[in-house]
Amino acid sequence: MFSINAPVPGRVARIASDLHPSLVGFDRIREHHSLLVKRFGDPDHVASLQHEARRAMGDAPAFEVAVTGVDYFSDPPEGSAPVVYLTVESPGLRQIHDRLVERFGAVDMLEGDDYTPHVTLARDGSEADARRLAEREIEPVTWTVSELQFWDGTYGESVSTVSLP
Repeated sequence: MFSINAPVPGRVARIASDLHPSLVGFDRIREHHSLLVKRFGDPDHVASLQHEARRAMGDAPAFEVAVTGVDYFSDPPEGSAPVVYLTVESPGLRQIHDRLVERFGAVDMLEGDDYTPHVTLARDGSEADARRLAEREIEPVTWTVSELQFWDGTYGESVSTVSLP
């Protein structure tokens, strides 16, 4: 699975670390944190996909992102539940997502109007634990995203980056 992701700063990783003791009841705790911008599946020609995605983003500027709280998906469209995550607010992120969806189409129930920007923390626990976590307050973190990463999910690594003007 290829995607475009926005890296998150260490301050967001610290929030996840601070919440870790409350996440131990979940079967899967995310160790690597990023912000998904757009999924692509498994393209036949990665270089061509990268070129087309860069063209679709055009001269999209760097944008601000804010992590503002904790929430959860009780019934995510794919995978097991619940999914606990950090909430994300960013009009600029939505604009880039919309440009890429316009060019490449949306993954049903995950993108387009159904897109919920977030940073996944954990999944596969009790809904009561997820609800308790969602009631916690965090200190908001705001940062500027000036680069996006093409991510190869098979190998769990960035294959290239795109700088935003």
